Amino acid sequence: MILKLKRTPGLYLTGFMGSGKTTIGARLADEWGWTFVDMDADIVKAQGTSIADIFDTGGEEAFRAIETECLRKRVRMVQCGRPLVVALGGGAFAQEVNVQMLQDNGVTVWLDCPLELIRKRLEGATDRPLARDPQRFEQLYHARQTAYSKADYRVEVRGDDPMDTVRQILELPLF
Repeated sequence: MILKLKRTPGLYLTGFMGSGKTTIGARLADEWGWTFVDMDADIVKAQGTSIADIFDTGGEEAFRAIETECLRKRVRMVQCGRPLVVALGGGAFAQEVNVQMLQDNGVTVWLDCPLELIRKRLEGATDRPLARDPQRFEQLYHARQTAYSKADYRVEVRGDDPMDTVRQILELPLF
């Protein structure tokens, strides 16, 4: 195991919405026997309302503050030695405060999924506030690529078989 992962056993999956972070993260945690955490689900549970409602009532800035605080709580668990695989929200890694916190407390992996595949996966979804406007959605996808590229590792999502991506992650020089 690389020293960074020994010291803080956290693996954080980043990538655009619909890239498969939750599905892949759950399977990866199962493979390793680690606990899986979905940050979006954490936020919904902590706030008692949907992410769309948080965006609609408080705006993106309020959501990002909540997201960072929920992430801090999970990072504290990792700092205490509890191994976690964490699926980040699509915009979490675009916030510099989060990038620094995650890079200091585990390993980050970017699930790089083609825009066409993401569009197919999210077709008809109404629970994604930042996917409501197709033109803004595409701009956001391209704008976030730079942020995601700061991850420790990049794994290409090549299709709809999550185990293909899990296998790629398992082949990374982490252990």
